[in-house]
Amino acid sequence: MAQPLVKKDDDHDDEDEYSPFLGIEKGGVLQEARVFNDPQLDARRCSQVITKLLYLLNQGESFSKVEATEVFFSVTKLFQSRDLGLRRMVYLIIKELSPSADEVIIVTSSLMKDMNSKTDMYRANAIRVLCRITDGTLLTQIERYLKQAIVDKNPVVASAALVSGIHLLQTNAEIVKRWSNEVQEAVQSRAALVQFHALALLHQIRQNDRLAVSKLVTSLTRGTIRSPLAQCLLIRYTSQVIRESGNNNTQSGDRPFYDYLESCLRHKSEMVIFEAAKAITELNGVTSRELTPAITVLQLFLSSSKPVLRFAAVRTLNKVAMTHPMAVTNCNIDMESLISDQNRSIATLAITTLLKTGNESSVDRLMKQITNFMSDIADEFKIVVVEAIRSLCLKFPLKYRSLMNFLSSILREEGGFDYKKAIVDSIVILIRDIPDAKESGLLHLCEFIEDCEFTYLSTQILHFLGVEGPKTLDPSKYVRYIYNRVHLENATVRASAVSTLAKFGAAVDGLKPHIFVLLRRCLFDNDDEVRDRATLYLNTLGGDGSLVETDKDVKDFLFGSFDIPLVNLESSLKNYEPSEEAFDINSVPRVVKSQPLTAKKATSKKPTGLGAPPSTTDAYERLLLSIPEFANFGKPFKSSPPVELTEAETEYAVNVVKHIFDRHVVFQYNCINTIPEQLLEDVIVIVDASEAEEFSEVFAKPLRSLPYDLPGQTFVAFEKPEGLPTAGKFSNVLKFIVKEVDPTTGEADDDGVEDEYQLEDLEVVGADYILKVGVSNFRNAWESMGPGSERVDEYGLGPRESLAEAVNTVTNLLGMQPCEGTEVVPPNSRSHTCLLSGVFIGNVKVLVRLSFGLDGPKDVAMKLSVRSEDEAVSDAIHEIVASG
Repeated sequence: MAQPLVKKDDDHDDEDEYSPFLGIEKGGVLQEARVFNDPQLDARRCSQVITKLLYLLNQGESFSKVEATEVFFSVTKLFQSRDLGLRRMVYLIIKELSPSADEVIIVTSSLMKDMNSKTDMYRANAIRVLCRITDGTLLTQIERYLKQAIVDKNPVVASAALVSGIHLLQTNAEIVKRWSNEVQEAVQSRAALVQFHALALLHQIRQNDRLAVSKLVTSLTRGTIRSPLAQCLLIRYTSQVIRESGNNNTQSGDRPFYDYLESCLRHKSEMVIFEAAKAITELNGVTSRELTPAITVLQLFLSSSKPVLRFAAVRTLNKVAMTHPMAVTNCNIDMESLISDQNRSIATLAITTLLKTGNESSVDRLMKQITNFMSDIADEFKIVVVEAIRSLCLKFPLKYRSLMNFLSSILREEGGFDYKKAIVDSIVILIRDIPDAKESGLLHLCEFIEDCEFTYLSTQILHFLGVEGPKTLDPSKYVRYIYNRVHLENATVRASAVSTLAKFGAAVDGLKPHIFVLLRRCLFDNDDEVRDRATLYLNTLGGDGSLVETDKDVKDFLFGSFDIPLVNLESSLKNYEPSEEAFDINSVPRVVKSQPLTAKKATSKKPTGLGAPPSTTDAYERLLLSIPEFANFGKPFKSSPPVELTEAETEYAVNVVKHIFDRHVVFQYNCINTIPEQLLEDVIVIVDASEAEEFSEVFAKPLRSLPYDLPGQTFVAFEKPEGLPTAGKFSNVLKFIVKEVDPTTGEADDDGVEDEYQLEDLEVVGADYILKVGVSNFRNAWESMGPGSERVDEYGLGPRESLAEAVNTVTNLLGMQPCEGTEVVPPNSRSHTCLLSGVFIGNVKVLVRLSFGLDGPKDVAMKLSVRSEDEAVSDAIHEIVASG
């Protein structure tokens, strides 16, 4: 039973929510539904029970077939009641129950009777329900009534028919398309909502015919639309036609579509004015002259008394400022007044827009206004402001002092991790990109870690200090801040501080004796990690009196990139058995671990031996070495993640792992038989390499037996040119002998039938020859490569949905490891730099710097810079991009 609605005490501090449906259970409600069968119907009681049933359905409660059928038949008896409220509830529950085809017949006659009733409420709702539960056969029987309803004088009935038509387009498009004449007549209706729904349906009917849509827009822009809602729709359709036709060129002469948008700026409805202004600002290649009228009306909205108008205007101007900042500068005075707006979303957008459009002389004034504003907004808005300030500083580097001071001041205030990380990231970027800001920026970071409560931020700052601090004019002033962390922080930060001290000792000869003293003090720390690091660095730097390696070796050890995946190192250390032979770090695989076979069906069986899919790179290597024919291929350079060759829920599940060797490629086909009544024998994949001319097949290993639901492997090996990223496309056919299995005994028939199964094509691409290997400090790794092997070129990537899509596409094409989080593109950016690292076949390290920029509205241009240990590899990377 439902609990009574309890009035909440105003003085009660508890924030619990009270619900009239609290405690409702399906069983109890189904018992209550018997009230539908009473001879004397209680309309109010029946409405309450239907409400509970609707609540359960909308909460995701599932009804069995029997339960749903019983409720449905009980509900149909309520058609005998004349109560309007109950009848509306009956319509709702029938729609939600979605009865089956044989049950629909029971209620069809009642609904068709209501559809022809004199009561408009009955007619409108009956149309909605019939169109929801009917199929194509019944729809043809009631099509005549629906056409009449579309042009009905009652707007409620007409709208119900039109909205039903929009839904029916998904399932019975051909029938709905026959209503075009009636829908066109409804577009001329005086009722605002009918005109809106009619236009939406008419556009959907014609949406696949570009010429028809253009004619529709042309005819309607001449002034036949009066409904503001329909006008907004028409503006959107007009923008679509302009985009598709490219008709936004100022030199094209007569431009009726653009003129229509401009005329809508003078409409009496605010929503139409805003929709037109927004449409103009989003036109491809829009000029400043075309923007002016739209900016003017948006400027008027900035001073509106309605918060929704102010928000809409400032958000649109914020987007315009990214591409046309000068066009928005006339609104700056109005936006400055919005900084104190009670709606913090409006205030945040106003500030970030001002930061994008402001000039160098206005920076100081803006900083004063923002200082008072920051304490009143949530962290998520503060992050947006911080990112805008960072962009402003990069735009006006001479103003770095005031902007850096501002970032430093808010860094010391209260705030969450994400907010503080955004500030620290901004300071780090400014230090890297503005040389004059390095000294002050590093000091600000040093002051922050004195009180930093976030371990991750403290360790990252210490790492950054170890890289940049020794390059400053006076590195010694940072040592005190770093050593204080050894005494005042947790073990993780103390260990990071020890590493940073060692980097100062290695990079600055004059500090080395002082660093030795500090590191020796760390030998008495109570944490093993801190003591071990201190011992290691004293030994490396020669602080314990031992012979040290060359300065270059020491700096490579401390500052060089660590190109071994930590998970692989951990696994190798766990498997290492103590012996006289020391652990060899060069034996640790550099490749990122491949994923295990993705099983198409859940199974509790755990197959072992050759039939079990390997789950790590080491397991793949052991499996390949166990096959004598592959033993002379050497060690595999890379094993790809599994590539699916079949769709889900098919008879046979097959994926393939590409094992790349110096002169060979081995395809490992992982197969699963998903049919319990079949046993497959002599399973092999026939590979057609006619589209991979540089590959020649040298060996194929079939799978003797493939029982139900047990994975197994078959292999095909190809020879290829040595050390080259040879690409090719392969078609695959799975061939086998099928034997029927007796489900009772599990025995297979002696005789089988040969059969085959077409698989998806497989490609070997350039990315297959590159390992994803990260570097801890990209800048140091890049500079250590030197410019001698650098190859630079520019590419046009054509139209793209966004910069993020372009970055993702090129990253996947190269198959390299993104560094320092540069694979993430900030929202609304018009340029971005992505850093990639990897190892090319032949164990050649390669680094890539990708610089993306929007060349026009959607076209993306890219500058590709490659450095590697071999000039030929740099050229090969460019060839992969050029051919991709």
